[in-house]
Amino acid sequence: MSESQLLDTQRAFDSVAADYDGPRGNNELIQRMRLTLWDTVCKALPPGSRLLDLGCGTGIDAVEFAMRDYQVVASDWSPRMIERTHDRAAAAGVEAQVEAVHVGVHQLGRLKGEFDGIYSNFGPLNCAPDLGAVAAECARLLRPGGKLVFSVIGRICPWEVGYYLMKGRFKRARVRAARGATAVGMNRHTIWTHYYLPREFYRAFAPHFALDDYRALSLFMPPPYLVEFYRRHRKGCERLGRLDDRLGARPLLRDMGDHFLITMHRR
Repeated sequence: MSESQLLDTQRAFDSVAADYDGPRGNNELIQRMRLTLWDTVCKALPPGSRLLDLGCGTGIDAVEFAMRDYQVVASDWSPRMIERTHDRAAAAGVEAQVEAVHVGVHQLGRLKGEFDGIYSNFGPLNCAPDLGAVAAECARLLRPGGKLVFSVIGRICPWEVGYYLMKGRFKRARVRAARGATAVGMNRHTIWTHYYLPREFYRAFAPHFALDDYRALSLFMPPPYLVEFYRRHRKGCERLGRLDDRLGARPLLRDMGDHFLITMHRR
């Protein structure tokens, strides 16, 4: 991924920072996946732990963990998102627990100190130009036995394939099958994205980390950009959500979904 592609991605997220807490970045379907990551982090690490947030966005996760008595360094490649995180932490009265820093996932060498856990929500690591370099930096920053909890955009999303095939958008239906950095539009800008199967993603971390678990997110439930469909069919979709909860960690099924949630620990 080139410097210009990294800047494209930065400009895309800068452009949506002002309203990213609305339907684009925090609708009901996103919040449902967000709760899964919160629960996973809290089960893995006790209050008082020091956490690093990779790709913090507007700081929703960082402030939530601060309110649960964690110390959080919240990082993002978008300066506008960092401004939003500062403002959110101040409004919540947790400035002392949240340090927001303008550092992209490709710049983790700038960070110092030791963390008990590192998390990333909704695919910032899909935008990393060198996932192996990210893994090595996470190993440097994390204490032995420390936890990684990452929500990653997956390669196989049955809902997405079916939705775009029905619309006759055949190229869009197979976009996740692409290898390497793929251009994805957002707000008339471009985000350069890599898509992964869980085993592809873990391969980059395997030299430093042992796999604990992974599960599908939004496999039976529609992906977040179909929130209007969810709102029209809320009862049926909630039943599908319960299937996600019950079956999302099963072999084969856990390799699909809009995202997957993967947990590892440092060897």
